Amino acid sequence: MESEKNSQKVGNFKRSDEAANQVKNKKKKKMMMMMKKGKRSLILKKLSCFRSSDYGFPTIDEVDGDGNVDMKSASTDNKHSPTHLVVMVNGLIGSAHNWRYAAKQFLKNYPEDIIVHCNERNSSLLTFNGVDVMGNRLANEVTSVIKRHPNLQKISFIGHSLGGLIARYAIAKLYTQDSTDNSCLECTSSDRIAGLVPMNFITIATPHIGTGGHKQVPMFGGSNTVEKVAHHISWVLGRTGRHLFLTDKSHGQPPLLLRMVTDHEDLKFFSALQSFRRHVVYANAHFDHIVGWSTSSIRRRNELPQRKNLVRSSKYPHILKGEMDTTNIIKQENSIKMQVNSFNTARASMEEAMIQGLTKISWERIDVGGRDAAGGRWLSARFAAAGRRGDAAVLGAEQDRDFNWE
Repeated sequence: MESEKNSQKVGNFKRSDEAANQVKNKKKKKMMMMMKKGKRSLILKKLSCFRSSDYGFPTIDEVDGDGNVDMKSASTDNKHSPTHLVVMVNGLIGSAHNWRYAAKQFLKNYPEDIIVHCNERNSSLLTFNGVDVMGNRLANEVTSVIKRHPNLQKISFIGHSLGGLIARYAIAKLYTQDSTDNSCLECTSSDRIAGLVPMNFITIATPHIGTGGHKQVPMFGGSNTVEKVAHHISWVLGRTGRHLFLTDKSHGQPPLLLRMVTDHEDLKFFSALQSFRRHVVYANAHFDHIVGWSTSSIRRRNELPQRKNLVRSSKYPHILKGEMDTTNIIKQENSIKMQVNSFNTARASMEEAMIQGLTKISWERIDVGGRDAAGGRWLSARFAAAGRRGDAAVLGAEQDRDFNWE
């Protein structure tokens, strides 16, 4: 009996040893897998450049340690470094990928002159964090891009929808840094953005005067009741919603968008925007249910042209009112009387103040809206950052202005 018990104990010990060995082997395998993954990730981090040929045009995508991507033409001579940085900024719940096709088209037309950077740090739900938070992120991102490319001399911004407001905040941060940093001789001039010459500031379907005014969001149908409800639930979109609906008053300060039309001690919003050589707004005249024609074109509603009188461009069918020549830059007069709506007199006053502040700068206004020949579907600037045909309309118009992109 004792011998049987001893043999059972020995058998149990053997089985326990085998189980322990199996556990050890599993742990070793896991460790080996983790080490392999670690080596692979280190290798990928070291591979800072790779060639991309999507959308039919080869580019070199340079990736930094944070995942930010700078794109330049693959045909660029290694001895030649582009000097013009074009920063593209996505809108609400968007991402850098929305701009990839547009970036390729710019590089295709200006392979020797530009580097394109699509904003990486403001994507998806991060776009609910507020215009100021996202503007700070973009400013930091642009600074890091410039450090990676010391030969850059000029800078332009293209913002889609909310991205236009983010860009306006970011340039104020960059402009202020330049004008206050006495340690950098190249950054003390007031006409520099992060040390570079500001060239083009372009927005596409951007709600420059917010979405809180009467009829600024077309899908509300002009209903005061619906607009009031939207005003009270603007928090659904986080701080961004409060900024867009002008409900972010705090510590006795006016809403952020109202503050962004003038200079302040810490942020020179107006001076930064004015420093660009060219200012362009692409606005939807038709069927944009999110951003109204007035707010995206920085015009009062009684200043909007009659849709039936809009002339379609023969060269770019999607351009309804295309000022293709810089002589057609519109200068708004501030003498037009304000139309106060019954919904909220205070909000109408803020809207008027923003229009007056922004129209101290000369803007090229390009109204967009056309039919897709393939399906009869209306195309708009709202989808220009994601749709190829929309890109063609906007980019085609921009490529007629070579003197500002080279």
